[in-house]
Amino acid sequence: MNELRPLTPQQLARAENRLRHPAPGSRIEAARDYGIDLTLLMEQLRLTPAERARKLESAATALEQVRGIAHRRP
Repeated sequence: MNELRPLTPQQLARAENRLRHPAPGSRIEAARDYGIDLTLLMEQLRLTPAERARKLESAATALEQVRGIAHRRP
């Protein structure tokens, strides 16, 4: 299995440029036109894989707590 590493500054700049200025007819342009907030994707790309995993785990834990509260309510 390949080791997951953060994007290099050059890779991050290229990805952000593509997200800010999608090519006409691209899937990124279609996502933006559909209403997807591409700035959230850029925010995630700035994180390391470990930071993204911690953030996901935290969100999953919070969701489980909300589900537990919802199931206990009469």
